Amino acid sequence: MRNGLIVVGSANVDLIVPVDRHPRPGETVLGGDTVTAPGGKGANTAVAAARAGAAGVGDAGVDTSWVQRTDGPSGAAYIAVDREGENTIVVSPGANARVDTAMVDRAADAIRAAAVLFAVLEVPLPTVEYAARIAAGAGVRVVVNASPVAKLPDETMRVLDPLIVNQHEAAALLPGRHAAADGAELAEALRQLGPRSVVVTLGADGAVVADAEGLTKVPAPQVDVVDTTGAGDAFAGTLCSHLAAGSSLREATGKAVVRAAEVVTRHGAQVAS
Repeated sequence: MRNGLIVVGSANVDLIVPVDRHPRPGETVLGGDTVTAPGGKGANTAVAAARAGAAGVGDAGVDTSWVQRTDGPSGAAYIAVDREGENTIVVSPGANARVDTAMVDRAADAIRAAAVLFAVLEVPLPTVEYAARIAAGAGVRVVVNASPVAKLPDETMRVLDPLIVNQHEAAALLPGRHAAADGAELAEALRQLGPRSVVVTLGADGAVVADAEGLTKVPAPQVDVVDTTGAGDAFAGTLCSHLAAGSSLREATGKAVVRAAEVVTRHGAQVAS
């Protein structure tokens, strides 16, 4: 029986600075003390999945057997968080840019044995495409969070179940659409591009699921937002954990929306997830 979740993604060092407001182009603003914390969309998602109960994890919560060292600096994310909890992030990929198909080959047996493969685009796109091809060929469910946003090839899009994006990413993948467009409209338009299912996250408004059964809006609980950093990773990790355990996409999305709402009430990404 297939078991557990495997993540193809990034691990970063997060450098987080609180600011009263985000600077405009060319402007300098003063911030508070810098906090250094573990991060990276791949690592954040793996930790969130483990906390949601994903099978096949080690004593520390995540089995890091397939994490490899390379020459050069580690990845880093420079994060400014304003008084409303909204963030801006600049990612320097570092070692994450060196995650290649050879690394995927070394983990191929683990990928084929998994229930779900999750990938995020803070590692090279060809690596994600390759991992998705191996997983799909073995009947493994493939989930990709297209963040940072990039156009995926048709072959990869056709195996995604689901493609996860936020409204801004959805609009970027749909020429002529605006991020303020209705979430259901964005989700359905994205599904027409080939994925088996699509989940568009809507921040405080929850998420929309589009699949063969139609469209479903999943509302989020109302909370006091402290820091939105890592909310999307907590969402993805929780969703994938429940998919790996056999939940339907709608059930998994409901759990993920609740978890993401909990995360934004605390500071940090991986620590909060």
